[in-house]
Amino acid sequence: MEKKLKIGLSLGLPAVMIALTACGGGGGGGSGASEPNEAKAPEVKKDPITLSVFGLGVAEKEFNERFRAALEKKFPYITFKYIPPDKGNSLPELVARGETPDLIRTDVPNLKNNYLDLNLGTDLNGYVKKFNVDLSRFNAPFIQEMIDAGQTGALYGIPYPPYFPMVLTYNKNLFDKFGVAYPKDGMTFDEVYELAKKMSRTDGGNEYRGFSANIMAMLRDNSYGYPILDPNADGLYDPEKWKPLFANFLRFYELPNNKIAPTRVEEIASVFNKGNIAMQINQYSQYTPIPKEIEWDIVSYPTLPGAPKKMAWRGPAYWSVSATSKHKEDAFQVIMEMVSDDVQLADSKKGMLPIVTKAAIRDAFGQERDDLKSKNIKSLFYYTEWAPYAPKRKPGTANVPTVVQQDSMAQTFHDVASGKVDTNTGLRQLDEKLKAELAKDKSK
Repeated sequence: MEKKLKIGLSLGLPAVMIALTACGGGGGGGSGASEPNEAKAPEVKKDPITLSVFGLGVAEKEFNERFRAALEKKFPYITFKYIPPDKGNSLPELVARGETPDLIRTDVPNLKNNYLDLNLGTDLNGYVKKFNVDLSRFNAPFIQEMIDAGQTGALYGIPYPPYFPMVLTYNKNLFDKFGVAYPKDGMTFDEVYELAKKMSRTDGGNEYRGFSANIMAMLRDNSYGYPILDPNADGLYDPEKWKPLFANFLRFYELPNNKIAPTRVEEIASVFNKGNIAMQINQYSQYTPIPKEIEWDIVSYPTLPGAPKKMAWRGPAYWSVSATSKHKEDAFQVIMEMVSDDVQLADSKKGMLPIVTKAAIRDAFGQERDDLKSKNIKSLFYYTEWAPYAPKRKPGTANVPTVVQQDSMAQTFHDVASGKVDTNTGLRQLDEKLKAELAKDKSK
């Protein structure tokens, strides 16, 4: 039976009701009272406005397909101008040109560098209170991580689907070819390592790798909740805790016929899709499709020694409101429509992992995706609790954008796995880089 996530309550958004007093009409001195007219809510006419929407990393086509129809129906007075993340349209460039959008798609890794450092932060807590929004309908870590990442106690964004759990994807064609049993849910990294040994080989002059991984995601979203930047001190978080993690992952790349790809991009994005890699650990994401020629499936993320048996994950993107917007209240109401139960149910059916706790929405996942009906979708919900996210820097302290932290850590591992440096040297150099980045932030 599919296991259920136990975090939070399953509550919908409360409707905001407007009480109207009906005016009774009296007869001009006559003895009989006239029948009162049925009370009708007056139609509130709003002046037309335009809201510009910046979709960091997402094309206009997705916005149109997921949101536009529902938004135009709900807000007929609003014209939505979508600004795609084309060349020349980065958020800093838009701000510099005086074309700052009203609504901004951001995420935790880019919150500092691509929102707060541009002085665009708007605390949404006041609007949450004004419109009686029940934040407990969202999976709790997604709300709290955004608050912690902002370092002020403000809520700088509302999460929206999908989020990205870690999974192990495997190539069924290769396991069938070599007569090896498929991976299964609940495996340990030691068990995956034994499979990788069997699947790393040459055959008919061709090399087959047993294992590849999105190392950046595995390190950043590790099951222990280790942060990269120490939340309380300037520098790398406890190197002695990172060393066993490095050792666990490095052993896979020390296997014969399983050398890491020359670049991080190749290791993450392209090698599995070539069809000669048996397994890859990555975030589950519809944004990284696998070619139809590969018969693939997924199982739960392997467990690490001593780590909690919880879901390792990367949170969703967020909709935020620009500090410069002249229509903040309208923008917030638009956000809440984009994360309404109706919209999320439609998203879930199309294969977008929902970010609310309501079981009916989660259980609808992939119902309209024929390509997912034969997949082990229950592995996405195999763990019953969320692994802890990495603790963030304290209020008022210098910080390094998460995107810089994660890229620096991933490059360090790649350099070690490629034989350019040893683990101790790599972690020492990473510590120095983080301290240099903190010095830059302090000098602003």
